[in-house]
Amino acid sequence: MPAFQAKDGLTLHYEDAGGGPPVLCLAGLTRNSADFQFLLPFLSDFRVIRPDYRGRGQSNHADDYMSYSIAQEAQDVITLLDHLGLERVTIIGTSRGGLIAMLLAHTAPERLCGVILNDIGPEIAPTGIERIMDYIGKAPTAPDLDTAAATLRAVNAEAFPGVTLNRWRVQAEMMFHEKTGGGLGLRYDARLRDALVGQAGAGPAPDLWTLFKALAQLPLTAIRGANSDLLSAQTFAKMQQCAPDMRVAIVPDRGHVPFLDEAESLAAIHAHLKDHST
Repeated sequence: MPAFQAKDGLTLHYEDAGGGPPVLCLAGLTRNSADFQFLLPFLSDFRVIRPDYRGRGQSNHADDYMSYSIAQEAQDVITLLDHLGLERVTIIGTSRGGLIAMLLAHTAPERLCGVILNDIGPEIAPTGIERIMDYIGKAPTAPDLDTAAATLRAVNAEAFPGVTLNRWRVQAEMMFHEKTGGGLGLRYDARLRDALVGQAGAGPAPDLWTLFKALAQLPLTAIRGANSDLLSAQTFAKMQQCAPDMRVAIVPDRGHVPFLDEAESLAAIHAHLKDHST
């Protein structure tokens, strides 16, 4: 099982497969390397690296949950690149992963060939934050993965119309695991919620627009789910004004976040990688 040591000694897991230009896939807040399962078959010409952030997936949980921060996770990314001997990569950043990419564009732009953002920007809509805080850190109530899949389909019916139950079953297994003796467990450290609450009360938030302006100096593509409650249409339009060379794609019938195997997502990703992956 591939792993590396973070600067503070924590053991972190990653997946590394394929050949060609390196693409680093950074997952969402509570997600892990499986988050890109639907996209992976379409990246066969690339070396795809998918880390589990600290406290997520197969990575170790930190003693100090406050290290579950974008700044620490960005440092862990640089440590991974050094571990792999990679000078530069293209990042596909979903949600939290896109915020990490913005910080890296500000602090270590020389390590990035370019960035593809998946439904994230420098302003996060309050409705999306409220939805996240409503579930994060809470144990799933569904007794099994089949029930969890049905719940995911029902909860997401408006934002993701037409997505099959089979697709939600795969998604449920990415998010939860079946515990010995019954019931489901989270695939991340529940103290991630405590980290978010603690960081929110620690002082003013960083100016994400400053980070985005640094990102705009690099080859940049942004994908938005048409029904997203996290990245508003207004913010997406402001992003295009701030970064006029940014390629954009809007994915119909998707909320936060597109699965990235939709036709619109794949067209945007392949066009970006064709032009900017080396």
